[in-house]
Amino acid sequence: MATEILMPALSPTMTEGTLARWLKKEGDTVSAGDVLAEIETDKATMEVEAVDEGLLGRILIQDGTQGVAVNTPIAILVEQGEAVPDSLPPHKAPTPSAPAQEAVPPAPVKTAVTQAAQTQPQKNTRIVASPLAKRIAAQKNIDLATVKGTGPHGRIVRADVESAAKAGASTLSQIPIATLPVAEGTVQTVPHSGMRKVIARRLSESKSTIPHFYVSVDVELDALLALRSQINATSPAEGPESFKLSVNDMLIKAAAVALKRVPAVNAAFTEDAMVLYDDVDISIAVSIPDGLITPIVKQANKKGLKQISQEAKDLVKRARAGKLKPEEFQGGTFSISNMGMYGVKEFSAIINPPQAGILAIAAGRKQPVVKGNEIAIATVMTVTLSVDHRVVDGAAAAEWLSAFRSVVEAPLSLVI
Repeated sequence: MATEILMPALSPTMTEGTLARWLKKEGDTVSAGDVLAEIETDKATMEVEAVDEGLLGRILIQDGTQGVAVNTPIAILVEQGEAVPDSLPPHKAPTPSAPAQEAVPPAPVKTAVTQAAQTQPQKNTRIVASPLAKRIAAQKNIDLATVKGTGPHGRIVRADVESAAKAGASTLSQIPIATLPVAEGTVQTVPHSGMRKVIARRLSESKSTIPHFYVSVDVELDALLALRSQINATSPAEGPESFKLSVNDMLIKAAAVALKRVPAVNAAFTEDAMVLYDDVDISIAVSIPDGLITPIVKQANKKGLKQISQEAKDLVKRARAGKLKPEEFQGGTFSISNMGMYGVKEFSAIINPPQAGILAIAAGRKQPVVKGNEIAIATVMTVTLSVDHRVVDGAAAAEWLSAFRSVVEAPLSLVI
C-alpha cells in the first residue's frame, strides 16, 4: 500500500521549512531508519528518517524548495512491485501570499487560501489586529487601516500584513534608498538561506520589541586562569575521563552560579506574567557557515566544570556539523556570546527572546590596575550584560554583574 511521507514538524514551533536536498532518489530501496532527506529548519539542518521499508516511488517536493508547510506530502513510499498511484499528483509549494496564520495548526495551503477568500472583513471603524500583526506592521511601515483582515470577524493577522507588504499596501512615506553606481562585475548577489531569514526576523523583532538595557564591568581573569591551569595539569590526558577546560567552560559555570545568586535575571517575559526559572540552562552562541546557533548546556547550575566542558565541546562540534536535535538548541534561560577569541575589546549582544538576558564576553588583555596603593599588571576582560528592562531592573542587572565578577575573581566557588 502506498504511503505518503509528510513534511515533519521538527520542533513545537515549526510551521514550515526548506527541503534542502534528497539523499535518496526515486526507485531506491528504503529501510526503516534510512536517512531520506535533509530539512532546513529555523536553526539547523535536520535529517528525515524513514519509518517504514519499501521503494521511494515518487518525490513530490524537489531539492531546494522553500516554505514547505508541515504535514505536506513530500514523497510517496510504495511496496516492492507496487505501482505508484496516479491519484497523488506532485504537490505545489505554498504560495508566499498566504502563509499560515499564527496560533493556527498547520493546514494544507489550498484550505488556508479558500478560507481567506471566503472570510470577509467586518466593517468597523476600529482596527482589530493581533499583537504580532501590529508588530510586523510597525516594522514594515504598513498602515493597518489599509489592510483587510482575514481572521475571525475581520481581525488582521500576520498573513494579512505580510500580504499587504508584498502588494505594496503601505501608505506611509518610505525613506528612499540611494542606488550607487557600481562597476560591472563587482557585485555578487547571495540569496538568503532559510536560517538567515529567520535570524534577520528574530533579531529585528528582539531589538524593536524588547527595551534593551546594558551594564558593563571589567573583570580580572588571573585567578581563574591559574585555577584552569592547575585543573588541566592534573586532568587525564586520554580516555573517556579526559578533558581540558577552556575559559568559556568556566565562564558558563560562573554565569550559572551568579544566576542562582540573583535569580531575577534567570527569567522571561510573557504578556501575562514574568517567568522565573529554577534551573539554569545556558545557551552558548556558536558561529556556523549559515549564521548562528545557540546549543544549550542544560542545568549548568547542577553540573561540575568537567561535565560542562565535555557537554559544551560536544554541542559545539555537533552544531557545526548540523547534527543537533531541536531540543538541544531551542529554549534556554540565559545566553552567553563570547567573542574573546577575535580580540574584541568590548561589545553588546542582542537578547535571545524570550530570555531576559545575554552576556557579551570580550577578550582578556593585560593592563595596569590599582591594587591597594600599588600599580600592578592584570589580565582584564570587559563583559556587558544586556537585559530585558521589562523583566530586569537596573539594580538587579548590576547586582548580577557584581556576583559574576566576584565568582570569576575568586573562582574556588566553581569547584565547590
